[in-house]
Amino acid sequence: MGIFISVGKTIECVLAALFFAAALLKCSTKILGALQSSGYGNKKFLRWCNKSGNMLWQRLFLLALCCGLLSAVLGLCFSFAGTYASVISLAAYVIFFVVYICADRKIALRCPAARTPRFKRLQVVTFTVLFIAAYIVITLLNFADNVWGNGVFSVLRYVPLALLPLVLVFIICFANLIAKIYEVPHNRKYINKAKAKILVSDIKVIGITGSYGKTGVKNILESILAKKYRVLSTPGSYNTPLGIAKTVDGADLNSYDIFIAEMGARNIGDIAELCAICPPDYSVITGICPQHLESFGTIENIIAGKSEILQATKIKAFIAEDCFNLFKSSCPVESCGCASDIVCGEDGTKFTLTLGGNRAEVRTKLLGEHSAKNIALAARLAYEMGVSVEDICSAIEGLDYTPHRLQLIKKNGVNILDDGYNCNVKGAAAALKVLRLFGGRKICVTPGMVELGTLEESENYELGKDLAGLDYVILVGETLINPVNEGYLAEGGDEEKIVKVPTLKDAEEELKNYLSSGDTVLFLNDLPDIYL
Repeated sequence: MGIFISVGKTIECVLAALFFAAALLKCSTKILGALQSSGYGNKKFLRWCNKSGNMLWQRLFLLALCCGLLSAVLGLCFSFAGTYASVISLAAYVIFFVVYICADRKIALRCPAARTPRFKRLQVVTFTVLFIAAYIVITLLNFADNVWGNGVFSVLRYVPLALLPLVLVFIICFANLIAKIYEVPHNRKYINKAKAKILVSDIKVIGITGSYGKTGVKNILESILAKKYRVLSTPGSYNTPLGIAKTVDGADLNSYDIFIAEMGARNIGDIAELCAICPPDYSVITGICPQHLESFGTIENIIAGKSEILQATKIKAFIAEDCFNLFKSSCPVESCGCASDIVCGEDGTKFTLTLGGNRAEVRTKLLGEHSAKNIALAARLAYEMGVSVEDICSAIEGLDYTPHRLQLIKKNGVNILDDGYNCNVKGAAAALKVLRLFGGRKICVTPGMVELGTLEESENYELGKDLAGLDYVILVGETLINPVNEGYLAEGGDEEKIVKVPTLKDAEEELKNYLSSGDTVLFLNDLPDIYL
């Protein structure tokens, strides 16, 4: 009989541990997505978890409290069932885990978790760690019950399991560390393979970095250079070592003349690491602002980090005019101010382009003064590489929007400015200038700006001031909108013209009841990275 009970308890422990591991893993879907958006870095991930206004800990605490209380109530109510009362008390966890998972679906990430092979491996490791942790705790609770033999403890022995959600974040961090035992050398091997592939090829490399505008300038430059060369570029916003390695690994470099690599950075040394993979023959710095100040620490560190591309450039670097004086370089550098007489409208931008003494009037569908400057920066490099002025002007005429970067979409008579991937100070100011070019009512939907470190509150306050005077403002989320709201009201904004909603979906519902033909709505940084 003793053996039978022992085997029965073991099965109970295993089944209960499997349930908790599966349920907690399901509760972790968005949390793991945030870890992925943090570049699988535990430090940045924990900063997100502890961020002022982030409700993660409150949600997990509420989950733990509800599970613990209902588990205790069920255990006591069914105490007449003896040892089975504790098993019945597990129903509390089923109920509130389901409630939490359903509620968690309403919490949105700007970039939902991508189910990459690495993400799936992390899920497996996390499930394993959760199972082991739950099994150990459940076994210890059953062991304590056998030792103490207390009737009250017997029916309440699974109540302490309510503490598991409170350590979920730390279990995920631990699982991430375990996963990195495989991931780090695996990634390094993959990156070294790409590095060797570039070094043995004859392809010319162009590196593009900056606090903002990297993807836009990259796409413009690719379109212009394609008039003369076969061009390969990193897709989307691929600007990390793995992003570059993936692009190179999937391409036959002998089929291309030029490789344009977008280079992102959050810390000093990141650009140097990227340049070691693909040393740039030419380089571009698009601009400097406090973006990623949270990780860099100071503006000086941002400048130093971006300067690393100049140290690696073999031939020549081109730097945006408004930040040229911030940099010192041993390689030849040129400031690009070859766009003048800029005229902006709701149907595009026209300006005068000056290249090598040649002046040409050009027009583009891209919106805003900043677009003209980005085009001029790319055009100057293309001209340096031998593309004719005629071909450059032709390419400019045919430029299309970069998705989610002041992309104009016309729908049912409404102008939609999709600037969803913009989350920097200068980009936000430029987008609002473009919004004010349009006729009709002007609406902005925004959750604020992120990764600004110590300037986050003050810059979001300034953003709020810039929103004053619009016909309607919708603030999304909980984390950053308070300083935006305060700045809006301080500038004299009409309190009746600003509304707060928890998610982007709620904002869209709000717009359905407001928008009419002729209106223009700007989605400014539609969701704040991993911060909502």
